[in-house]
Amino acid sequence: MNQTDGRLLRGEQTRRLILEQAVNIASIDGLEGLSIGRLATDLNVSKSGVFTHFGSKEELQLATVRAAAEIFVAEVVRPAEQVPPGLGRVWRMCETRLGYMSRPIFAGGCFFYSATAEFDARPGRVRDEIATNLRRWRRKNVDDIKDAMAAGEISKDTDAGGLAFELDAYARAGGGDALIHDDPEAIRTARTAMLARLRTVATDPSLLPPA
Repeated sequence: MNQTDGRLLRGEQTRRLILEQAVNIASIDGLEGLSIGRLATDLNVSKSGVFTHFGSKEELQLATVRAAAEIFVAEVVRPAEQVPPGLGRVWRMCETRLGYMSRPIFAGGCFFYSATAEFDARPGRVRDEIATNLRRWRRKNVDDIKDAMAAGEISKDTDAGGLAFELDAYARAGGGDALIHDDPEAIRTARTAMLARLRTVATDPSLLPPA
């Protein structure tokens, strides 16, 4: 490895450490709670070192959203994609989503739950980045439901968009209630509700776990 490659590798490692800390801070104190100075102090690096990677608070916020999105994909989307298309994959996505909500992946709970509440009424690039990721995952849910419909495992007259919306709402409500009330039972309640809803559209409910 030459000197230039070594600097690039160290720079990428530093950037990764900064973003790991940033997503946890933002999950507790919001994206507005991020600052180059705070990250420099927390990680014992220079402010100029942090600034070099991002250049502004907005760029830091955008990079933090993207880092959190990568974690969501790794924890929720990719494990579900290991299941063949059909009702099984739809349900697996529900389970991975609830698992993501219930585990301490971020210090302050679901990153996107808090980021959405913080930026939903604040137009700008950060809000657009959050919304883009939420739309992408909703479309993924819709596509998975349509695949299950094409396979004959979900009723043909199902509103795929409406069903994806409902499943997302159950997950958000379960995760939010579990966090604010410090009550893991809310996750189980959401799971029961999602499973019951899928049973109403499944052509063969035995493809789903027992109630």
